[in-house]
Amino acid sequence: MAKKVTVTLVDDFDGAGAADETVEFGLDGVTYEIDLSSKNAAKLRGDLKQWVEAGRRGGGGPPPAGGGGGGRGGGAGRAPAARPAAGGPAPRGG
Repeated sequence: MAKKVTVTLVDDFDGAGAADETVEFGLDGVTYEIDLSSKNAAKLRGDLKQWVEAGRRGGGGPPPAGGGGGGRGGGAGRAPAARPAAGGPAPRGG
């Protein structure tokens, strides 16, 4: 005798219906996945839109092998000492 098993994903947010898609997002270095109906997925994207537009994409992968050089900020060729500390006086020309 054959057996047929059906798996139905339920919307993780409201549990009211079937989930149509899995949405992945991240916050504070943690990645989350949530199964949502099309309606709730659109609502989540709409609610996050202003934050996404104001932000920037982070690095999508691991750091380069061997350290990869400098880090964020400072601009090319600027030594760290040439940048003023936050709230500190600007460096004098020289």
